Formats: sequence, C-alpha cells, structure tokens
Amino acid sequence: MKLVSFLKEGIECAGLISEEKVYNLDVFHTGIPVTMNEILAKWDETVQALLKLSDEIERTSKIKSRGMALSEVDLIAPVPQPASFRDGYAFRQHVETARRNRGLEMTPVFDSFPVFYFGNHHTVKGPGAIRCMPDHFKKLDFELEAAVVISHKGKNIPVEEADNYIAGMMILNDFSARSLQMDEMLLNLGPAKGKDFATTTGPWLVTTDELRPFETACKKNHTGKSWKLNMTATVNGITVSSGNLSDMEWTFAELIARASYGAELYPGDIIGSGTVGTGCFLELNGTGKLSDPAYPEQWLLPGDIIELKIDCLGVLRNQIIAEPSSYSILQLKK
Repeated sequence: MKLVSFLKEGIECAGLISEEKVYNLDVFHTGIPVTMNEILAKWDETVQALLKLSDEIERTSKIKSRGMALSEVDLIAPVPQPASFRDGYAFRQHVETARRNRGLEMTPVFDSFPVFYFGNHHTVKGPGAIRCMPDHFKKLDFELEAAVVISHKGKNIPVEEADNYIAGMMILNDFSARSLQMDEMLLNLGPAKGKDFATTTGPWLVTTDELRPFETACKKNHTGKSWKLNMTATVNGITVSSGNLSDMEWTFAELIARASYGAELYPGDIIGSGTVGTGCFLELNGTGKLSDPAYPEQWLLPGDIIELKIDCLGVLRNQIIAEPSSYSILQLKK
C-alpha cells in the first residue's frame, strides 16, 4: 500500500493512494490513527487494518467514489516529523567515481562497514518548492536516493532481523550546497551547512509488501533484502542520472544494524541509501572534466525543476526558489 501525508484546509492528514486518488483516513472512522507519525508509533496495531482498507478501496466502487484527486490536496513529506534522519553511503559506484574524480584510489575501508551521517530531520520536506539562500547556489546539487522508514523501536538489532524494522520505502533527495560542504569537510567534520537546509522525501511511503515482486539477491558477502528498481533524475525534463537500487553494496538491513548499535532506533526514523552511481552533479561534473577539461559544469539554478523517479515509489518533484536575501556566510570566512 502507498501511505501519504497531506494538508487539507491547513490540517495534517494521513491517507492511502490508489489510482492517483487520495483516500483520507479520517473519513472512514475505522479507529486507525489519522497522522503518519501516529500510524508509525502504533505500527503493529494498524498495519493490518490499513492493508485491509487498502484492499477494500481497490475492489469497492462505492469506496472509490470517496477519493480525492491528487490535485485537491497539498502533499507534504510522507513522514512530516521524522524522529531522526541518517543518510548512508551504500553505493560503490558513487564512492569509487567521486574518489577517482578527486585523484584518489578507492578506499578498502568502504568494504569494512557501512557508514552514515546525521542530517537535519527538522528540514525534511516533501514535493514542492525548495527555498535556498545565496550561498546554497554556489554549486547547488541534488542526490538521487531511496530511504526506508523505521516501524519499530529497537536497539542492537541483528542484521538478520533488521528488514523486519522497515515500514516502507520512499524517494529521497539530499540537496547539497557543495561550496559550503567542501569548505567545512576540509576539517574532517561534516557535512553540516552544506546539507542542513533541505532534504526532500516522497511523494509517498510504499510498504514492503508492494515491493516483494522486485526483491533480488543482495551483493556477495552482504545480508538483507535488495530490490531491483530503476532510478532516474531529470532537471527541467532532461534526464541527467540513472541507476538501480539493486546496485547498493551495503543493504538497508546492514545500515539499520549499524545504526542501532548501542542506540535506540524509533518509529519514524529515516535512513537513506546514499547517492546512486551518477546520481549527482558533483559526480557527473567530475567525470566530464576528466575526459574534457573544458566540460561545462551544471548545477541547480533558481526556477529549475528536479524530478526523481524510482520504480514503484513514484516521482518526487521539487522546484528551486531563491530567497530574496543577500545574506552570505561564505563572505564571513576569516
């Protein structure tokens, strides 16, 4: 099933998506919680009732008439107030290419353990406008990713059990201001200001039962589920990136097990995959310049429309908007 959060007359609601229609849970009077955070907090109690309702919507014409067109609502992030946000580094191609473009050999540490950084969970957004400050436009980038949402509280989760802690999956765009990021990471700490202004997710959360037909074997010497799902990114209608979710070296199960070591995970926590190979301008520009030093770099600009698409997960569409401000922290550097 596809779960969605949206605003109706300014009120946050949760619903189900079927055939491009939204079904507001609040109108069914089923006792199911009516916001996504409440649903996740009571996942075991609600998931079967949600699956039953989803099946009824699919097969019952009377219920189908109660759906609202997507154009009637404002979609927000599927999990509007995530408990936390961690982003992984799971795709070998992205890591290898990014290092090669900087003149570095592939590090063997990548194969030792999965890594992640903590992002700003308060700036997780959904489809729509992304407002950026002047410094963000100094090499503003997208990152084509998937993410899972945690369904159960857990600590020291064994990797063999970790897939059972996934409520569902969604598209994630880890927007990145590369000039800010590269400055701060010279001190081997970060990313911080290069990342904390916007991360988008959506358009909906797809539960793992819908992804079962796409399951495939994970990489050799790894543990956990993998899914064969095509991933693409377009900017202003032009395809700039493509890959497949099954190219993840480290699985979501392995990221979950690592993240939960000595620390509680909570329902609503988001864990991202990291960037798929070719999945950002930083990587694409670096590759282009290796073959042609005059290669024209591309970065996101005000007005650009960026669309990320993953099979079964939908299309996450954002438009870049410039804030009417001249304030710059880059100009404050000593």
